[in-house]
Amino acid sequence: MEKRIALELRGRNPSQIKELNLDNCRSTTIVGLTDEYINLEILSLNNAGLTTLKGFPTLPKLRKLELSDNRISHGLNFLNGCKKLTHLNLSGNKIANLETLKPLEEFENLKNLDLFNNEVTNIEDYRNRVFALHPSLKYLDGFDKEDGEAEDSSGEEEDEMNGNNDSEEEDLGIDLGPLIIDDDYSERTPEMTSSFLVSLYTVYGLLFHMGSLLKNSDVDDEEDDDLSLSAVYNTKLEEESSEGSLYEGSAEEEEEEEEDDEDGDGDNDADKPNSKAQAGKENSHGEPEESTRGKKRKHEDEDEN
Repeated sequence: MEKRIALELRGRNPSQIKELNLDNCRSTTIVGLTDEYINLEILSLNNAGLTTLKGFPTLPKLRKLELSDNRISHGLNFLNGCKKLTHLNLSGNKIANLETLKPLEEFENLKNLDLFNNEVTNIEDYRNRVFALHPSLKYLDGFDKEDGEAEDSSGEEEDEMNGNNDSEEEDLGIDLGPLIIDDDYSERTPEMTSSFLVSLYTVYGLLFHMGSLLKNSDVDDEEDDDLSLSAVYNTKLEEESSEGSLYEGSAEEEEEEEEDDEDGDGDNDADKPNSKAQAGKENSHGEPEESTRGKKRKHEDEDEN
């Protein structure tokens, strides 16, 4: 139990502790819990294996005490140092008779008592007798005198902690020391401070890394856009160059055809004299042979006449 208490303190002073949870901390007696916890308001010792409450410290501010599932059968008088106790849970213990509950008469502020799963609950007229024994009691085992279910105790606890409890109005302006927040930076240990700084730098580093990744992705997108635009531009240039080459090729072909036509005309002109020469050959006097033949035939006709 002492090791568990030291662990729950986390380097704080016992006078600063308002709530202490020691559930499942195996010990037959109270060990390590002292009167230094002057501001303790909530204490939980469920299933701790306690057989006696001997050595229970004086806790003047204690309002809620959880002692369920232990082996306590007597010794409730050791709780007399907790005069402001309003909630007491003793369910699952070994309380067998009403005599064991008599020390609770001194708790004038006791409102909620839980004795469920104890032998004392089997006593005849158990509920009425317990309510008669403790006039301040409002709820027993979760129900009031008319068997009405208990309200949520957390709301009542908050009201009491905020100073709304009528029975404690006289103490409201006396001591404000317990209202100091436990998480004061002045009470932080160097280890806690260093771990906080490491966590802060880690988060900052992650955010910076994510920002750089997003920036690089934007640059890559811009480069891809530039590449795509350049590719489109190059493709356009290639198409224009191919169209120009086709045009030049057709122009050259037209020029070649025109040159071929001119060559063809020249050849035809040159062939014309040859055809004339073939049609009629000239004689030695430069006259065509047909004309000389005509003349000879004319002279022969004249001679015959």
